[in-house]
Amino acid sequence: MTSVPTTIIQPRSGSLLRSIQELWEFRELIWVLAIRNIKVRYRQAVLGVAWAGIQPFATMVVFTLFFGKLAGLETKTGSIPYPIFSFAALVPWFFFNTAMALSANSLVEAQAIITKVFFPRIILLIVPILSGLVDLVISLGILVGMMLWFGLIPTLSFLAVFPLIVLTFVTIFSFGLWTSALNAHYRDLRYIVPFALQTAMFLSPIVYPTNLIKDQALKTVYSINPLVGIIEGFRWAILPSTTFPAEPLLIACITVGVCLIGGLVFFRRMERTFVDVI
Repeated sequence: MTSVPTTIIQPRSGSLLRSIQELWEFRELIWVLAIRNIKVRYRQAVLGVAWAGIQPFATMVVFTLFFGKLAGLETKTGSIPYPIFSFAALVPWFFFNTAMALSANSLVEAQAIITKVFFPRIILLIVPILSGLVDLVISLGILVGMMLWFGLIPTLSFLAVFPLIVLTFVTIFSFGLWTSALNAHYRDLRYIVPFALQTAMFLSPIVYPTNLIKDQALKTVYSINPLVGIIEGFRWAILPSTTFPAEPLLIACITVGVCLIGGLVFFRRMERTFVDVI
């Protein structure tokens, strides 16, 4: 009786450094998948990539009417118009929200290729974040236009947006390592992640300024949420008369660093079972 050859797909052995080397080896695949992801997202959409700007702009209008006008938060933002105040936070938030949701489901949705060929599975987490950068650039362009409309001129501190984008990228990647690996084994995550993102939106200073929190100890605990430092950092970089958020940014970097290291180790261990459970 002739035996049927069996192909076993499994990650290569090696350290985390080897994983980084593999990413460089498969860099062309990353760009191909990212471009494909962008095209698929806006395929057959009448407005195309314009939706990347319409969504945060429409959300800003709703926040201005309900939180700015009705709740009176526009009096808490100092000399900064509330539409600019909220939109400056919605730029990194929509980048985080969209990329985080896609990253969490990236392994499950790629079942067809994961079970057939080998490539570093971690690539699937990077692709949606890279494609989300297109939306981020469009939103930033709208924000600059709004600033000019309100008579606010961007200063040199605007250049700090770029390292903050990198921090946001790493934050999404760090959380994605945990959520994607867990989602591959426990599909309950597909229901938990949207709820967690909705909760995170109100636990982040998007519609309100952090100066409403008077207790310093509570503010420090609040800053464990890395989006606090990221959003406050964006506001400082983009808007005049805002204070550099040194403590929230430092806490954000520490939180993301711990999450990143732990996530890489966790993802590497779980990677060996992805083909079996997806």
